[in-house]
Amino acid sequence: MKNLKILPAYLLTFVNVIGYSIMIPILPFIVKEANAPEYIYGLLLSTYSFFQFIGSPYLGKLSDSKGRKQILLISQFGTFLSWIIIGVAYFIPYQTLAFWDFSFMGQAFYLSLPLLIIGTARITDGLTGGNISVTNAYISDITSIQEKKTIFGTLGGISGIAFVIGPAIGGITASYSIGYLGTVITAALVSLVAMFSIIFFLKESLPEKERRPYVRHNFLKSFNLVKRVNLLNPKPIVKQVLILKVLMSATMAFYISTIVLFVIDLFSFDEKGVGFFMLVAGVFLGFNQAFMYKKIVVKFGEIKTLRLGFGLMFLGFIAITLTDVLWIYLVLYYILNLGISLSMPVFNSLISQHAEKDKLGELMGISESITSISNAIFPVIAAAIFGLISYNMYILLALLPLTGVFLTYRLLKKLNY
Repeated sequence: MKNLKILPAYLLTFVNVIGYSIMIPILPFIVKEANAPEYIYGLLLSTYSFFQFIGSPYLGKLSDSKGRKQILLISQFGTFLSWIIIGVAYFIPYQTLAFWDFSFMGQAFYLSLPLLIIGTARITDGLTGGNISVTNAYISDITSIQEKKTIFGTLGGISGIAFVIGPAIGGITASYSIGYLGTVITAALVSLVAMFSIIFFLKESLPEKERRPYVRHNFLKSFNLVKRVNLLNPKPIVKQVLILKVLMSATMAFYISTIVLFVIDLFSFDEKGVGFFMLVAGVFLGFNQAFMYKKIVVKFGEIKTLRLGFGLMFLGFIAITLTDVLWIYLVLYYILNLGISLSMPVFNSLISQHAEKDKLGELMGISESITSISNAIFPVIAAAIFGLISYNMYILLALLPLTGVFLTYRLLKKLNY
């Protein structure tokens, strides 16, 4: 089979997204059972993203020096360990550890031991969460320039499918008498499958002669992404792509953290309705990234595809505010979903084509860090803005992809496309 060498990467991508999305329908109930304020749920989600922001560039950099395989194995072991830690939390009573006589957002602040343990697990998973960046570097190592143009779209399709399946598995496995322990066991087994696939099927893609010497990593400098990029001194097109990635990541963080709130308000959805919407969104995403992206990027190239994606996102954000009829909304939502699907794979594709091979892992790590820090910061801001102006937020949000259209147009002129 021609693409047999890529199958372990496909499996890793699928497993990683399943491992992340499987807890989406479970965490709110864990927080509720602990009688904790709702913002603790947001804090648990942000904790993972924040520590992934710190750990991802380090693991990417380490893979440039030590090779991809062993770093992927370390990263996947960290994910497996995090599930073991969450499993421990299941057996501990929801006793209060500490209480302070002040309130936050109208509620007393306290910590319960199980939530603290789950938070520790999220930190562990985040710090070792270099799976995606190192997997992307591995794929770049083993694919040709032509394959790079479409492979990240295929991976996006796999991610979309996994993002649909993950919450469904989470909900089903938590519905039995052992509660979320069933979800934890399932996720741990999935993580073990990924570890064994790395050990037995994934071959090292970065020969020792192509690795760069290891330089000690300063974690404090992880926060200064601009300086890190400048020290790597990539080609100008890579710098431009990372700037556009900042714009895309901010847009996605605002969108992801509010779209469910929007459809609940618009259609009075219950949990089943939200599940239906997530299913449709995931099917759209999987189809668009696996098929539509491939056709368009081959015909127009990455940067023109990105410009088209930004343009469709601009139109889509405005369009979804124009109706409260569900079937019309889904038609208009497809425009937005297609724009997202065309835009997301372009960044890794361009970085993989234009980055120097011995710096590729770290640059992929920086790219993922941009996503992580956006997911850690912007959802809180987005929720606050949505609470004030509701769906009008999407009209303002449309200005971000509109800026992307302008920047990609300038980039095309600069590159004489």
